[in-house]
Amino acid sequence: EIQFGGPPKDGIPAIDRPRFDSASQARDWLAPQEPVILLRIGRAARAYPLQILMYHEIVNDSLAGVPVAVTFCPLCNASLVFDRRLDGRTLDFGTTGRLRKSDLVMYDRQTETWWQQFTGEGIVGALAGRQLRMLPSEVVAFEEFVAAHPAGEVLSRRTGHARPYGRNPYRGYDRVGQNPFLFDDPVD
Repeated sequence: EIQFGGPPKDGIPAIDRPRFDSASQARDWLAPQEPVILLRIGRAARAYPLQILMYHEIVNDSLAGVPVAVTFCPLCNASLVFDRRLDGRTLDFGTTGRLRKSDLVMYDRQTETWWQQFTGEGIVGALAGRQLRMLPSEVVAFEEFVAAHPAGEVLSRRTGHARPYGRNPYRGYDRVGQNPFLFDDPVD
């Protein structure tokens, strides 16, 4: 079920040292209706624009003292956030370059275990069968994030990588009648 997706391991680079803009700074490059992943932990709130995650798929971050992995698979449009702690250690995630059922397969750099992004389950390696804890998050318009969290932070385009943020490299992928990429199961 695991197939090579095109880019090599870490060919889609995770963001390991995220930088953040204020909501007012992000207004210069984010349109009001643009989708962001909203993560709230306690009183802290951050927005992770899909236009950035489209090119990185994983952000290893910490919010309110909780180490988190903010993930997005542009092929299956799954936006999920996980607690990076497991068995007393903090895991850091990267991309394997593989897909399973047209979904991102992540790996942790500590054990090299492969993880299914859509479920948070370890599927290959030392932690196979283990489950990452999902954290509540939602995809909202940028303007909704700002209205609810005016002092909230927004993942910055200053990622250390030159990418055409704001352009969709998967244009046309979601065309009606087109089968999902590298998906062999029956399509419902």
